Amino acid sequence: MITDEEILTYHKGGKIGTLVTKDCETQKDLSLAYTPGVALPCKEIERDPSLAYEYTAKGNMVAVITDGTAVLGLGDIGALASKPVMEGKVVLFKKFANVDGVDIEVDEKDPQKFIDICAAISPSFGGINLEDIKAPKCFEIEKKLQERLDIPVMHDDQHGTAIITTAALLNASELVNKKIEDMKIVVLGAGAAAMTCAKMYKKIGAANICMCDSKGVINHKRTDLNEYKKEFIVQTDDETMADAIKNADMLLGLSVANTVSKEMISTMAKDPIILVLANPTPEILPEEIKAVRDDAIIGTGRSDYPNQVNNVLGFPFIFRGALDVRAKKITENMKMAAAKALAALAKEPIPYYVKAAYDDQNLEYGKEHIIPKPFNKEVQIWVSSAIAQAAIEDGVTDIKDFDIEAYRKQLRHMVYFNSNSATCAI
Repeated sequence: MITDEEILTYHKGGKIGTLVTKDCETQKDLSLAYTPGVALPCKEIERDPSLAYEYTAKGNMVAVITDGTAVLGLGDIGALASKPVMEGKVVLFKKFANVDGVDIEVDEKDPQKFIDICAAISPSFGGINLEDIKAPKCFEIEKKLQERLDIPVMHDDQHGTAIITTAALLNASELVNKKIEDMKIVVLGAGAAAMTCAKMYKKIGAANICMCDSKGVINHKRTDLNEYKKEFIVQTDDETMADAIKNADMLLGLSVANTVSKEMISTMAKDPIILVLANPTPEILPEEIKAVRDDAIIGTGRSDYPNQVNNVLGFPFIFRGALDVRAKKITENMKMAAAKALAALAKEPIPYYVKAAYDDQNLEYGKEHIIPKPFNKEVQIWVSSAIAQAAIEDGVTDIKDFDIEAYRKQLRHMVYFNSNSATCAI
């Protein structure tokens, strides 16, 4: 168990700093780094703005931006209190994909003002990772920023979870020999992540999705739904969460702890897929599920159970690939490419170092390994290259001649031999 003292000691002084990548030890170095030498790249960028990618850190820099309104399981704690989480996100960007990041906590809750602030500072960055912004305003913020800017913008709380659970659904449905279009899928929670997951499941064929919010099933009888929830109205007499779960093939939990009972789980269809992702305590614990169902495939958001749905499988590598081809946006095709890459990688032989990290020499593709482990270095190679290739196919980059195999070799070299050097496909 980790103590409170250990946690606070770890975070004391912050978790990030500045890494200087060029020498600054002599008078000449100082003249190169700052005045008078720095004037030359400034003039070059004024002449051709795209040269900012050549002469600054822009091409490997992501802003992690929040307003602090939907922080982890803490809710609206404010911009300043969210800073440890945003610093943590920057750490993960760097450690998992060698993407540099800056955390920016914006003390502004008006969506339009927040959008204007993000747009105003965007020239500094190659991409923007929106984080922990509550629904429904997060949808508007992401959409308008993506329309306004020529760099990729992604609200990870929505899309990261959708991408990774889609990978899990692709593999789990195959393992239990069920067609996704025939499955009844129940989503608990109706926030940003839940809605985006449901939309992505529809893209892979799901036709029967029932969503529940705190008031019950989002059905045709409800008169209290906002414009975003109305998209998920279903024609059913089911009213409660228990009603919805009965005979369900898949349960996705994106709500709060301890909301699902063993009795509810016992009513699910044969070979159920159960992803209960409330953190740190899921909607129902895996051991409780196993007490009533020995045929379930189970995933949580925790590292101490199999099939951890962890967004670190997505965002570092999604931005890595997008930055490396200077993508102007992250398209739906790019997100789906990431999900399919994760699903495919899970079926590959698992590296020895992953087995050692989890102390499981028998680890292999199956019901307890439907998505890759976060420490599998191959994730960066598979996901980043899939993102880059999809960006080229979608025409959201100016690159014309892209060699995917050469890029994969660059990624492999960075991952296994030169982890402190950023890659670039250009």
